[in-house]
Amino acid sequence: MFCRQPVQWLRPWTQLCALLRQRVHKLASLKEASVLSPNKVKRLLYPLTDIEAYLDRYCFLHITLQCSSSHAHAINYYTDINNYFQFTFSSVDRTQFHIFHPHVDDVLKAERLFCPSPSHRIDYYTSAERMDHSPALKQPEVCFIGRSNVGKSSLIKCLFSLSPEVEVRISKTPGHTKKMNFFRVGKAFTIVDMPGYGHRAPKDFVDMVEPYLYSRKNLVRTFLLVDGSVGLQKTDHIALEMCEETRCPYVMVVTKIDKCGRGSLLTNLLQFQDVIKTQTSSCFPQPFLVSSLKFSGIYLLRCFIAHITGNILLTDTCQT
Repeated sequence: MFCRQPVQWLRPWTQLCALLRQRVHKLASLKEASVLSPNKVKRLLYPLTDIEAYLDRYCFLHITLQCSSSHAHAINYYTDINNYFQFTFSSVDRTQFHIFHPHVDDVLKAERLFCPSPSHRIDYYTSAERMDHSPALKQPEVCFIGRSNVGKSSLIKCLFSLSPEVEVRISKTPGHTKKMNFFRVGKAFTIVDMPGYGHRAPKDFVDMVEPYLYSRKNLVRTFLLVDGSVGLQKTDHIALEMCEETRCPYVMVVTKIDKCGRGSLLTNLLQFQDVIKTQTSSCFPQPFLVSSLKFSGIYLLRCFIAHITGNILLTDTCQT
């Protein structure tokens, strides 16, 4: 009898822990993903390297179609193909795909920052409609901004997948986020979910977001999310201009890479790369590819956030 009482008293807490474990996605941790084949783990960790393998084939097919349509009657047909081939490959800068390529050990170190503990709380902190309503926080801050329905809240929920008790609201209706939502990761950094622009955006979106981007002193990086399945839209170009005007460092994150074929994704990826190279001065050269559904790129993005907020020192950032 005396042995049963403590067990019964502990049962609700045990059930709660079991429930939380069930809610954690099976790929939330890189350690858990290690049960997969090495190639699958590599595609989850570095999705750019997987897509790059199809770049040669895609470029050759694209160039051949270009030549056959525009020079079908030319005598020097194969010479034209060769010229196009050499020109295109010289214009595709592959080094930009591997600027941030950390070692697996660094990725695992970063992952620990996203795991809660009694001394390292991860939680939703507050929301604000105006810059002057924003909390006065000292730790480094990163914000996520993007078009409505680009998958911004879904991505943040993935980043916090090791902390399932953190409430990140996701809606099937575009434009659900209407305020700036602040999430604290212990004393390490803060993540801010900004309202989406475009369809159903708050009427005062510019008045809400611009002052934050211009004057938030502890903001170390803005993550601009673009839909990899549709490419840059008119509103995305406006957002790019806004980020450029603030002169605050930002990064392009390509979402929904699982929603389109490799051909469409490569076309859009090369467009993103060209825009970054020719039209920006404050954007990080390497776009980050992510899929909230398949967890591709999530581990790498966590590591990048931990690095730019000064919480980990990388042993190696280049591909070996």
